[in-house]
Amino acid sequence: MDKVRANAAEAVADIPDGASLAVGGFGLSGIPGVLIQALHAQGTTGLEVVSNNCGVDGRGLGVLLAHGRIARVTGGYVGENKEFARQYLSGELEVELVPQGTLAERLRAGGAGIPAFYTPAGVGTQVARGGLPWRYRPDGTVAVASPPKETRDFAGRTYVLEHGITTDFALVRAWRGDRHGNLVFRKSAANFNPLAAMAGGIAVAEVEELVEPGALSPDEIHLPGVFVQRIVVLTPAEAADKQIEHLSLSASSTRGTVRA
Repeated sequence: MDKVRANAAEAVADIPDGASLAVGGFGLSGIPGVLIQALHAQGTTGLEVVSNNCGVDGRGLGVLLAHGRIARVTGGYVGENKEFARQYLSGELEVELVPQGTLAERLRAGGAGIPAFYTPAGVGTQVARGGLPWRYRPDGTVAVASPPKETRDFAGRTYVLEHGITTDFALVRAWRGDRHGNLVFRKSAANFNPLAAMAGGIAVAEVEELVEPGALSPDEIHLPGVFVQRIVVLTPAEAADKQIEHLSLSASSTRGTVRA
């Protein structure tokens, strides 16, 4: 089955207002920036986003956030996004902060059909007891707080019950992919991308390089095509458009290049 779409706009055209999205990336590494821009261009709003973070100001999911398109975020940290923090603290945005490892496992579990699992992460904290602010009121008081979670002891150790995450759609970025949707991720861009794709009911992947079926060895495929429904091939300029939050080089370093 050929899953390639003509362009990003076509690939995200049926994502409706209020849809839930799992979005790959960590900081600005491996973010599906072209798909995010296409979603922004079509005006979709009221989105419920599950992603490790919400991009930065003006990049990645920060583009949707800045224009008020996101209603709720489930993520691992606020990161470098000042607008994210402002909207959260002012009560404009609902935010469920989740330990990063737990978030990764919740996505993987959802994609694997596992409804819930027990983890020691968060035991003895508000993660388990509840009371974490999900949404503030404009006056700074808590409007919606996290509920308490079930705990259970195994072999003398306490664990907290966490639920798997599934979403309506997923947006991810891969280094290489074939027409059947098999994907290969490059280095740190592997981060949350495979997990987000697994959790999405319809996964859309932007790929830097498209190859024909059979060109990828089964041993090098990170995510099989069964989890991917649509492929968008990036132009060379789109594939090369990568940024990082902070670039740090030693004063004496004059060799090599830095890649995001």
